[in-house]
Amino acid sequence: MINYLKESTFAVNDVIQKAWGITKKHYFSIATLCFLMFITASASSLMAFFIKDVSRVLSIAMVFIFIMLYFTLNLSLFKYIFHLMDDEQSDVKIVDTLPTRQQIIRFLVATLYFVGCIFGVYLVVILIAFPFIYTGLDITIVKNVAISVGIIAIFITWLRISFFPFFIIDKNCTPFDSIKLSLATTKGNFTKILLLLVVLGGGYLIYLLLNYLQWPLVAFVVNILSSFIIVPLSSVALTVAYRKISSEYQGDEHPDILHNIV
Repeated sequence: MINYLKESTFAVNDVIQKAWGITKKHYFSIATLCFLMFITASASSLMAFFIKDVSRVLSIAMVFIFIMLYFTLNLSLFKYIFHLMDDEQSDVKIVDTLPTRQQIIRFLVATLYFVGCIFGVYLVVILIAFPFIYTGLDITIVKNVAISVGIIAIFITWLRISFFPFFIIDKNCTPFDSIKLSLATTKGNFTKILLLLVVLGGGYLIYLLLNYLQWPLVAFVVNILSSFIIVPLSSVALTVAYRKISSEYQGDEHPDILHNIV
Protein backbone atom coordinates (compact mmCIF):
# COMPACT_ATOMS: atom_id res chain seq x y z
CA MET A 1 0.00 0.00 0.00
CA ILE A 2 2.85 2.38 0.88
CA ASN A 3 4.58 1.66 -2.43
CA TYR A 4 1.32 2.33 -4.29
CA LEU A 5 0.93 5.70 -2.53
CA LYS A 6 4.54 6.57 -3.37
CA GLU A 7 3.94 5.68 -7.01
CA SER A 8 0.76 7.75 -7.04
CA THR A 9 2.57 10.71 -5.49
CA PHE A 10 5.34 10.57 -8.10
CA ALA A 11 2.75 10.38 -10.88
CA VAL A 12 0.95 13.45 -9.51
CA ASN A 13 4.26 15.31 -9.26
CA ASP A 14 4.97 14.56 -12.92
CA VAL A 15 1.56 15.87 -13.94
CA ILE A 16 1.94 19.05 -11.86
CA GLN A 17 5.44 19.73 -13.19
CA LYS A 18 4.41 19.32 -16.83
CA ALA A 19 1.25 21.36 -16.28
CA TRP A 20 3.22 24.14 -14.59
CA GLY A 21 5.66 24.28 -17.51
CA ILE A 22 2.82 24.69 -20.02
CA THR A 23 0.93 27.17 -17.84
CA LYS A 24 4.00 29.33 -17.23
CA LYS A 25 4.85 29.47 -20.92
CA HIS A 26 1.31 30.22 -22.13
CA TYR A 27 -0.15 31.79 -19.01
CA PHE A 28 -1.91 34.81 -20.52
CA SER A 29 -3.76 32.89 -23.23
CA ILE A 30 -4.90 30.16 -20.81
CA ALA A 31 -5.83 32.69 -18.12
CA THR A 32 -7.78 34.71 -20.70
CA LEU A 33 -9.99 31.72 -21.53
CA CYS A 34 -10.51 31.01 -17.82
CA PHE A 35 -11.40 34.67 -17.25
CA LEU A 36 -13.89 34.62 -20.14
CA MET A 37 -15.54 31.56 -18.57
CA PHE A 38 -15.77 33.41 -15.26
CA ILE A 39 -17.24 36.51 -16.93
CA THR A 40 -19.77 34.35 -18.79
CA ALA A 41 -20.91 32.61 -15.61
CA SER A 42 -21.14 35.92 -13.72
CA ALA A 43 -22.98 37.66 -16.55
CA SER A 44 -25.43 34.79 -16.73
CA SER A 45 -26.29 35.15 -13.04
CA LEU A 46 -26.69 38.92 -13.32
CA MET A 47 -28.80 38.67 -16.47
CA ALA A 48 -31.07 36.07 -14.88
CA PHE A 49 -31.54 38.34 -11.85
CA PHE A 50 -32.46 41.44 -13.89
CA ILE A 51 -34.81 39.89 -16.43
CA LYS A 52 -36.50 37.24 -14.27
CA ASP A 53 -39.55 39.52 -13.81
CA VAL A 54 -39.56 40.87 -17.38
CA SER A 55 -40.13 37.80 -19.53
CA ARG A 56 -39.86 34.14 -18.66
CA VAL A 57 -39.30 33.20 -22.31
CA LEU A 58 -36.49 35.76 -22.63
CA SER A 59 -34.98 34.55 -19.36
CA ILE A 60 -34.94 30.92 -20.57
CA ALA A 61 -33.48 31.98 -23.93
CA MET A 62 -30.69 33.98 -22.25
CA VAL A 63 -29.89 31.09 -19.91
CA PHE A 64 -29.60 28.75 -22.89
CA ILE A 65 -27.34 31.21 -24.76
CA PHE A 66 -25.02 31.68 -21.78
CA ILE A 67 -24.85 27.93 -21.12
CA MET A 68 -23.88 27.30 -24.73
CA LEU A 69 -21.29 30.08 -24.60
CA TYR A 70 -19.82 28.75 -21.36
CA PHE A 71 -19.59 25.19 -22.68
CA THR A 72 -18.03 26.45 -25.91
CA LEU A 73 -15.35 28.34 -23.98
CA ASN A 74 -14.75 25.35 -21.73
CA LEU A 75 -14.25 22.98 -24.66
CA SER A 76 -12.10 25.59 -26.43
CA LEU A 77 -9.86 25.74 -23.36
CA PHE A 78 -9.32 21.98 -23.39
CA LYS A 79 -8.77 21.96 -27.14
CA TYR A 80 -6.28 24.83 -26.86
CA ILE A 81 -4.33 23.00 -24.15
CA PHE A 82 -4.22 19.87 -26.34
CA HIS A 83 -2.67 21.95 -29.14
CA LEU A 84 -0.07 23.33 -26.72
CA MET A 85 0.79 19.84 -25.50
CA ASP A 86 1.05 18.34 -28.99
CA ASP A 87 2.86 21.20 -30.71
CA GLU A 88 4.37 23.71 -28.26
CA GLN A 89 6.71 25.19 -30.85
CA SER A 90 4.04 26.60 -33.14
CA ASP A 91 1.72 29.46 -32.25
CA VAL A 92 -1.90 28.46 -31.88
CA LYS A 93 -4.70 31.00 -32.14
CA ILE A 94 -7.54 30.61 -29.69
CA VAL A 95 -10.02 31.13 -32.53
CA ASP A 96 -8.67 28.00 -34.21
CA THR A 97 -9.52 25.88 -31.15
CA LEU A 98 -13.26 26.48 -31.16
CA PRO A 99 -15.12 23.15 -30.92
CA THR A 100 -17.19 21.96 -33.84
CA ARG A 101 -20.98 21.92 -33.71
CA GLN A 102 -20.88 18.11 -33.52
CA GLN A 103 -18.54 18.22 -30.52
CA ILE A 104 -20.77 20.71 -28.70
CA ILE A 105 -23.86 18.56 -29.31
CA ARG A 106 -22.02 15.43 -28.18
CA PHE A 107 -20.84 17.24 -25.07
CA LEU A 108 -24.39 18.34 -24.20
CA VAL A 109 -25.75 14.82 -24.69
CA ALA A 110 -22.86 13.32 -22.67
CA THR A 111 -23.58 15.84 -19.90
CA LEU A 112 -27.14 14.49 -19.72
CA TYR A 113 -25.72 10.97 -19.48
CA PHE A 114 -23.35 12.23 -16.77
CA VAL A 115 -26.22 13.65 -14.70
CA GLY A 116 -28.22 10.47 -15.30
CA CYS A 117 -25.34 8.34 -13.97
CA ILE A 118 -25.11 10.49 -10.83
CA PHE A 119 -28.83 10.19 -10.11
CA GLY A 120 -28.78 6.49 -11.03
CA VAL A 121 -26.03 5.71 -8.53
CA TYR A 122 -27.82 7.56 -5.75
CA LEU A 123 -31.07 5.78 -6.62
CA VAL A 124 -29.33 2.39 -6.36
CA VAL A 125 -28.01 3.30 -2.90
CA ILE A 126 -31.50 4.35 -1.78
CA LEU A 127 -33.02 1.11 -3.15
CA ILE A 128 -30.42 -0.97 -1.32
CA ALA A 129 -31.04 0.91 1.93
CA PHE A 130 -34.85 0.79 1.66
CA PRO A 131 -35.34 -2.84 2.94
CA PHE A 132 -33.40 -1.98 6.14
CA ILE A 133 -36.33 0.21 7.20
CA TYR A 134 -38.32 -2.98 7.87
CA THR A 135 -35.60 -4.66 9.95
CA GLY A 136 -36.42 -2.72 13.10
CA LEU A 137 -33.43 -0.38 12.86
CA ASP A 138 -33.85 3.29 13.70
CA ILE A 139 -35.11 5.05 10.55
CA THR A 140 -32.94 8.09 11.31
CA ILE A 141 -29.80 5.94 11.42
CA VAL A 142 -30.74 4.17 8.18
CA LYS A 143 -31.43 7.51 6.49
CA ASN A 144 -28.17 9.09 7.65
CA VAL A 145 -26.13 6.07 6.59
CA ALA A 146 -27.88 5.96 3.19
CA ILE A 147 -27.25 9.67 2.62
CA SER A 148 -23.59 9.36 3.62
CA VAL A 149 -23.01 6.31 1.42
CA GLY A 150 -24.90 8.02 -1.40
CA ILE A 151 -22.71 11.13 -1.23
CA ILE A 152 -19.55 9.01 -1.29
CA ALA A 153 -20.90 6.96 -4.22
CA ILE A 154 -21.80 10.14 -6.12
CA PHE A 155 -18.34 11.59 -5.54
CA ILE A 156 -16.62 8.41 -6.76
CA THR A 157 -18.90 8.23 -9.80
CA TRP A 158 -18.33 11.92 -10.57
CA LEU A 159 -14.57 11.45 -10.37
CA ARG A 160 -14.61 8.31 -12.54
CA ILE A 161 -16.67 9.70 -15.43
CA SER A 162 -15.72 13.39 -15.31
CA PHE A 163 -13.06 12.96 -18.02
CA PHE A 164 -15.69 12.47 -20.73
CA PRO A 165 -15.23 15.98 -22.29
CA PHE A 166 -11.60 15.18 -23.09
CA PHE A 167 -12.54 12.09 -25.09
CA ILE A 168 -15.04 14.11 -27.11
CA ILE A 169 -12.50 16.85 -27.90
CA ASP A 170 -9.41 14.68 -28.26
CA LYS A 171 -10.80 11.54 -29.93
CA ASN A 172 -14.17 12.80 -31.18
CA CYS A 173 -15.96 9.99 -29.31
CA THR A 174 -19.71 9.61 -29.17
CA PRO A 175 -21.41 10.72 -25.91
CA PHE A 176 -21.93 7.23 -24.47
CA ASP A 177 -18.48 6.02 -25.53
CA SER A 178 -16.89 9.03 -23.85
CA ILE A 179 -18.59 8.11 -20.57
CA LYS A 180 -17.53 4.46 -20.86
CA LEU A 181 -13.93 5.35 -21.76
CA SER A 182 -13.70 7.75 -18.83
CA LEU A 183 -14.89 4.96 -16.54
CA ALA A 184 -12.43 2.49 -18.07
CA THR A 185 -9.34 4.71 -18.10
CA THR A 186 -9.81 5.88 -14.51
CA LYS A 187 -9.99 2.29 -13.30
CA GLY A 188 -6.86 1.81 -11.18
CA ASN A 189 -6.07 5.54 -11.28
CA PHE A 190 -8.60 6.74 -8.71
CA THR A 191 -6.02 7.45 -6.00
CA LYS A 192 -3.79 9.40 -8.38
CA ILE A 193 -6.67 11.56 -9.59
CA LEU A 194 -7.87 12.11 -6.01
CA LEU A 195 -4.37 13.19 -4.91
CA LEU A 196 -4.18 15.53 -7.89
CA LEU A 197 -7.48 17.18 -6.93
CA VAL A 198 -6.30 17.53 -3.31
CA VAL A 199 -3.11 19.26 -4.47
CA LEU A 200 -4.96 21.53 -6.88
CA GLY A 201 -7.58 22.35 -4.26
CA GLY A 202 -4.96 23.06 -1.62
CA GLY A 203 -5.14 26.81 -2.21
CA TYR A 204 -8.87 26.92 -1.55
CA LEU A 205 -8.49 24.75 1.56
CA ILE A 206 -5.85 27.16 2.87
CA TYR A 207 -8.22 30.05 2.11
CA LEU A 208 -10.99 28.39 4.15
CA LEU A 209 -8.56 27.71 7.01
CA LEU A 210 -7.39 31.34 7.09
CA ASN A 211 -11.00 32.52 7.09
CA TYR A 212 -11.71 30.18 9.99
CA LEU A 213 -8.69 31.63 11.85
CA GLN A 214 -10.10 35.12 11.11
CA TRP A 215 -7.17 36.36 9.06
CA PRO A 216 -9.18 38.10 6.32
CA LEU A 217 -6.33 40.04 4.71
CA VAL A 218 -4.08 36.99 4.33
CA ALA A 219 -7.08 34.94 3.18
CA PHE A 220 -7.86 37.58 0.53
CA VAL A 221 -4.28 37.45 -0.81
CA VAL A 222 -4.36 33.64 -0.91
CA ASN A 223 -7.73 33.74 -2.71
CA ILE A 224 -6.39 36.14 -5.34
CA LEU A 225 -3.31 33.98 -5.94
CA SER A 226 -5.51 30.89 -6.12
CA SER A 227 -7.83 32.51 -8.66
CA PHE A 228 -5.08 33.72 -10.96
CA ILE A 229 -2.70 30.75 -10.65
CA ILE A 230 -4.49 27.63 -9.41
CA VAL A 231 -7.50 27.91 -11.75
CA PRO A 232 -5.45 28.04 -15.01
CA LEU A 233 -3.02 25.44 -13.63
CA SER A 234 -5.91 23.11 -12.73
CA SER A 235 -7.29 23.17 -16.27
CA VAL A 236 -3.90 22.27 -17.70
CA ALA A 237 -3.19 19.65 -15.02
CA LEU A 238 -6.46 17.82 -15.63
CA THR A 239 -5.77 17.81 -19.38
CA VAL A 240 -2.25 16.47 -18.81
CA ALA A 241 -3.64 13.82 -16.41
CA TYR A 242 -6.18 12.75 -19.04
CA ARG A 243 -3.49 12.42 -21.70
CA LYS A 244 -1.34 10.37 -19.33
CA ILE A 245 -4.02 7.89 -18.24
CA SER A 246 -5.48 7.57 -21.74
CA SER A 247 -2.04 6.85 -23.23
CA GLU A 248 -1.50 4.09 -20.65
CA TYR A 249 -4.91 2.54 -21.28
CA GLN A 250 -4.61 -0.93 -22.83
CA GLY A 251 -8.28 -1.90 -22.93
CA ASP A 252 -10.94 -2.03 -25.59
CA GLU A 253 -11.89 1.05 -27.62
CA HIS A 254 -15.52 0.30 -26.79
CA PRO A 255 -15.36 -0.95 -23.18
CA ASP A 256 -18.38 -2.28 -21.34
CA ILE A 257 -19.49 -0.68 -18.10
CA LEU A 258 -19.84 -3.70 -15.79
CA HIS A 259 -16.19 -4.76 -16.02
CA ASN A 260 -14.93 -1.24 -15.24
CA ILE A 261 -17.13 -0.21 -12.33
CA VAL A 262 -14.69 -1.44 -9.65
